[in-house]
Amino acid sequence: MIPATAEVHFFETDYGHHMLAVDGSRVFDVPIDVAARFAGLDESGQRAYLDSMGLDGEPFIDDTPPTNMPVRSLSLAVAQKCNLACTYCYASGGDFGGPARNMGWEVARASVDRLVAEAEPGTRINLAYLGGEPLINRALVHRVTEYATAQAQSNDLRVGFSITTNGTLLRPEDAEFFEENGFAVTISLDGIGQVHDRLRPNRGGRGSYDMILRRIEPLLALQQNMQVGARVTVTPHNMNLPETLEEFVRMGFHSVGFSPMLASPNGRNELDRDDFGEMLNQMILCGQAFETAVKIGRRYPFSNMSAAMQEIHRGTHRPYACGAGAGYFGVSADGGLFACHRFVEDDAGAMGNVFDGPDLRRNQWLADRHVHGQSPCNTCWARYLCGGGCHHEVIHRGRPACDYIRGWLHYCLQAYVRLSEARPDYFGQTAKHATA
Repeated sequence: MIPATAEVHFFETDYGHHMLAVDGSRVFDVPIDVAARFAGLDESGQRAYLDSMGLDGEPFIDDTPPTNMPVRSLSLAVAQKCNLACTYCYASGGDFGGPARNMGWEVARASVDRLVAEAEPGTRINLAYLGGEPLINRALVHRVTEYATAQAQSNDLRVGFSITTNGTLLRPEDAEFFEENGFAVTISLDGIGQVHDRLRPNRGGRGSYDMILRRIEPLLALQQNMQVGARVTVTPHNMNLPETLEEFVRMGFHSVGFSPMLASPNGRNELDRDDFGEMLNQMILCGQAFETAVKIGRRYPFSNMSAAMQEIHRGTHRPYACGAGAGYFGVSADGGLFACHRFVEDDAGAMGNVFDGPDLRRNQWLADRHVHGQSPCNTCWARYLCGGGCHHEVIHRGRPACDYIRGWLHYCLQAYVRLSEARPDYFGQTAKHATA
């Protein structure tokens, strides 16, 4: 057993022995005895060894948080209300613990104006519609989309749109609107049939699965510019992930992704240590199905896996898990700016308002949440691929998922090498890992 180290991670496949250099997230083939020899070196010896591989120089990530970043992406809580009663809802039933309300035009327009004002010509801005259930406020979604498209064209910008919906309020004409405007549409589905119904009932307690399937048919049939994905929140009660994945792939979703339930306002359906172990096993089974499909040239839209392969291939290295509080903010119905959509109406992520822009709390947030300032992240080999985990979940529950994340990334590194060897063309060129 090779001891954990902050600078490298060793792993094996049928193709040999390999090493992830944490700085820069670079993958190397290494001789069979390197891991054992490396473990026997002190810190200076390990550093000298890495230098001998050409891994010296300035680190890719330093301790400095970003400053004065333009706001590039906003998620609008256009409806702080919902027609479902999901058992674990991060928005406390859709209203974020306050009075149910819709966003008005002034706040929505100010959100678009904020994005346009901070964007350089030629760049891309992004608007996401969330809630609650955003289609409760469908008229505003249409009006904002038209306004943002016109403003982007007038200012030499590109604009992208997305919406996350429970699917119960979809109409056939929504498919045409989303297709025309190139939406990324995410449908929340937590399993097949009764498994979904137990987790995502309506407010009267009845299931929503069959209704959703009927209402998403026009979207799945029409999608070309639009991309329709399924997002599954994983709880202890819907762990049959391979079956769920295969069924949603069969339905024709452009992507299917799984996200563990780490923190809910009422504590219900959160995963514990044993659950994370089972989820990892299930995710690896899904990953193996992805590997099998890729090797025979079949597209298999398991988004967790495809994203991981792309990030490893690019050598993704980041000091944050996402852009929350940096280039991305959530906007509440009354115009408050929050670190992301999860923090709407939560003082832990409050950062001003959309009319005036982010306030000074943003700088403190970025300093506090940097992965180098997080423990045990700052000594973890997975820190630059993970980025320290979801800020909302870490702040409100801690870090119960670290072993799961490391286990998943370990498997993904192995899969990356296997696919690099079997199908280098999958990555668009000869695969990137090198021989030390």
